[in-house]
Amino acid sequence: MLGGGGLVAANVYATASESGQTQAGQVLASGAATIDCPDVGSQLTAVPDEAKAEVDKELALLDKQIAQAYQRLQQSTQAIQQDGAFAENSIMNPLKEKRAATIERIAIAVDRVGDRPQGLEPFAACILRASGNQGEQGGDGQNGDQGGEDQQQDGDNQDNQGQDGQNQGEGQDNGQGQGDEQGDQQGGNGGQGGNGPVAADFVDIKSVQPNVQSARKQGNASRGTFSTACGVNANGLFNSDNVIVAPGVTNGAHHFHDYVGNQDNNAFASDQDLANGDTSCENKGDKSSYFWPVIRLQNGAQEQDAGSPGGGIEGNAGEIVTPKQVTMTFVGNPQSKVTEMPKLLRIITGDAKAFVNGNANANASWSCTGFEDRQLKDKYPLCPQGSDVVRTFKFQSCWDGNNIDSANHRTHVAFADANGVCGNGFKAIPQLVQRIVYDIDAPSLNDGGRTTPLFAVDSFPEQLHKPVTDHGDFINVFDEDLMGEMVDCINGGRKCDAADGAGDGDDGGGAGEEPGNSPSPTPENPPGGNNGDDDPADNGNGNGNGNGNGGENTPSPTPTATAPSGGNNQDEEPADNGAENTEKPSTDSTQAPNPADGEDKGNGAAVPKTESSPSAVQSDEAAATGGDDNDLGGAVPGPEPSSASVLEPQATSGGLADTGTQLWPAAAGALLLLAGFVLLRRINSRQT
Repeated sequence: MLGGGGLVAANVYATASESGQTQAGQVLASGAATIDCPDVGSQLTAVPDEAKAEVDKELALLDKQIAQAYQRLQQSTQAIQQDGAFAENSIMNPLKEKRAATIERIAIAVDRVGDRPQGLEPFAACILRASGNQGEQGGDGQNGDQGGEDQQQDGDNQDNQGQDGQNQGEGQDNGQGQGDEQGDQQGGNGGQGGNGPVAADFVDIKSVQPNVQSARKQGNASRGTFSTACGVNANGLFNSDNVIVAPGVTNGAHHFHDYVGNQDNNAFASDQDLANGDTSCENKGDKSSYFWPVIRLQNGAQEQDAGSPGGGIEGNAGEIVTPKQVTMTFVGNPQSKVTEMPKLLRIITGDAKAFVNGNANANASWSCTGFEDRQLKDKYPLCPQGSDVVRTFKFQSCWDGNNIDSANHRTHVAFADANGVCGNGFKAIPQLVQRIVYDIDAPSLNDGGRTTPLFAVDSFPEQLHKPVTDHGDFINVFDEDLMGEMVDCINGGRKCDAADGAGDGDDGGGAGEEPGNSPSPTPENPPGGNNGDDDPADNGNGNGNGNGNGGENTPSPTPTATAPSGGNNQDEEPADNGAENTEKPSTDSTQAPNPADGEDKGNGAAVPKTESSPSAVQSDEAAATGGDDNDLGGAVPGPEPSSASVLEPQATSGGLADTGTQLWPAAAGALLLLAGFVLLRRINSRQT
């Protein structure tokens, strides 16, 4: 079936009147249209193991066919202006034929070893739909697609995944239309790559009402947290593969990913390769792979992939931004203890195709440091000066107890319900909450990003870099001992760090600070900190999309003027503030800065980029990052401590201040001893 996005957006051919046809032609000619195809992969909930490899390749081919059709649509504005039926006859009908052949091959592959899937045939047809970007300008006039000549250089592939002679000639139109209005293809669609973003994709975070909700923990809740630090991808490990969704297929994602953790992740990585791979994580027992689409500035920069598939060829253009901070924290369940994740468990959160699929699996969460009680699902945030862009991924926390993956990569895991309960016999597992911070200035929308460039997440080309398409991927490659320590820590109510050993954390099971009773700001507890109720990830964005995945759309309590700027203080929250940690880079550039080195000032509290903190003041409940894993809309923790920052703050060592701190007691003792000798001598002199 078509996702919600396909139902809401208008098919540009839906109007039968002459004026409607003219309007549709104008939309197509402006470049402000995209291609909406039903997601075949999401319908395949069961595929025999013997057929999985072949089915995965065919599903990846469907994505490639859409990308090529969209590229040709972008390049054909002149032909569409001259012939109103060009898009349907030369792009959409051939796409339908290709998809029908590919879907048939999927059915045959499954039928060879199991029951033939039924009802897939209608999924071959796609529609053209307005992008909603009409009239938008996304950058200066030179921001047309820089990869124009190469857009269809992949024509030699000829959709050569076909079997049994069914695919002859399917790729014959590849490479045609390369010269069709290369300079005009940006139209009203904006962006350096000509397919977004546009000004309408952004909103001032200060105009957003607090919308974060927290589930209250019950008596048997698992209240602990376990952090692992794996760097910010400073070494630049990128590719446009996705070994979960498209194993064995180069450029299966059609957009670039940042990778931290496992350093051997590409389309061809086997389970053994991942197990034997190196890791950027501080604790080498964590070889897990954490990856997400890169963010780019639409500033005209020519990145390494400017002329490559997955990059500029597919509209992913501009300077790749390295995160300022990445924190990964595993949290418990508000209702029960958690069980260990199985090794090589795969989890995808969010939907890379949510712009056309709709919000059923969308899980984007965008915000700004100091404002993380306000989460955005379908807009990029405009952050005030001194505040950074934050994107957060909150992963599924219920597991079916048997499978490390599923045919559609979703049904083996699930989100808990609104009360934190895992249904259908699923087991609660540690929930990964991943928070990524970027030092990005708010773009200048009034001039289309000329003064300060727009930014956007990488995406499939037809998804137009919409923020709702944001997503994250995780493969568990913790060694068994470290996973056991994680579970013991979380179930025991402690706050632990993988780099220091799970048993060394603070006891998080006590009463902690009462809400609103935070100590006064000190160098160890600066403004912006938040000591919530012992869960660093309990603030979903409350999108409330009606599918049980977005949480309730109820604003949190109104912020009070008495709360410290940027955060709040509930009762045991290790990372519950809406502001940014300031960290010192470690010697190894591939690893995250370690707060134990002295730069973290305690409790994940913020040190703003400027002396003045953001104007918003979060309420206790709104910014609480305590333990609810039902908010598919993306619960966002405050700046969680990277590595040991969940522990007690440690003084900076090795400096003059530290040396003086260690020496002054000895010096004072020596002076007292000397004074004693002088006094004794005087007494003896008087007696004699």
